[in-house]
Amino acid sequence: MHVNPHSQSGSPRLLAILQQLRARGCRLTPQRVAILQAMLTNAEHPTAEQIHTRVKAQFPMTSLATVYNTLDLLKEMGALLEIELGHGSSRFDGVNPHPHPHLICTRCHTILDTDIPHLQTVTDVVSQTTGFMVTGYRFDIFGICPTCQTIG
Repeated sequence: MHVNPHSQSGSPRLLAILQQLRARGCRLTPQRVAILQAMLTNAEHPTAEQIHTRVKAQFPMTSLATVYNTLDLLKEMGALLEIELGHGSSRFDGVNPHPHPHLICTRCHTILDTDIPHLQTVTDVVSQTTGFMVTGYRFDIFGICPTCQTIG
């Protein structure tokens, strides 16, 4: 599939990931490209089912299995993060696929990215004091978002 490098769909990150997929010998089907585009443009940490609904609107024959397989491949490549919420429920972050803290609302299940100053310092201290080589981390803060607080 040809992606116009001057369009929104031709972002440098999208093109780099497509190149990685080609290098791995993966087929660049229109459905796979649409799944990737949906992940790179959705900051709301969607579920696989939400991505499926979005892609299916454009490609009605897309199966949920195709979405899951593509998400697994992108996760393996480091192009997205999976945020496992327990009970078989996962959300995906394709906008910022590097370890970072998340604020998770326990009522509406909204997930927000946040920055915690000095978190890298904490992981460096853990590594220095324990000898443990930190290769990543997950830091989730659970609570009730401002919208749910106003609803009561």
